[in-house]
Amino acid sequence: MLTTDKKTMDAKPKEIEDRNDVGLLVHSFYARVRQDELIGPIFNNAIHDWDEHLEKLTDFWETNLFFQRKYKGNPLKKHQEVDENINHGITQEHFGRWLQIWFQTIDELFTGERANQAKHRARNMSTFMFIKIFQNR
Repeated sequence: MLTTDKKTMDAKPKEIEDRNDVGLLVHSFYARVRQDELIGPIFNNAIHDWDEHLEKLTDFWETNLFFQRKYKGNPLKKHQEVDENINHGITQEHFGRWLQIWFQTIDELFTGERANQAKHRARNMSTFMFIKIFQNR
């Protein structure tokens, strides 16, 4: 299991080169998400097995950044279920905060083309996801 500590967060940004880097990004990002006042409660209530979730999201981002067909799942369905479980309380502010933390984590840890791809894909996914969640209401 990857951990994030001050030494890791103070490291000079580098290229995202492999699954280990993707894992570092995912673990570092969700360590911050879990502590965030706005979106932390949503994630902490929805996710019951963080180790499994982090592994699945590492698969998801490895698939998206390296085209390694590892991820299997339906993230839209899961996010729609979370929205339903909190009485359709997910807002644009939640997605904006998610992106803010994602970009901040990338910028502190990584640089280069894949870092930019991770930002671009996250922005597109969050927009798509929010629209589809809103349409599902």
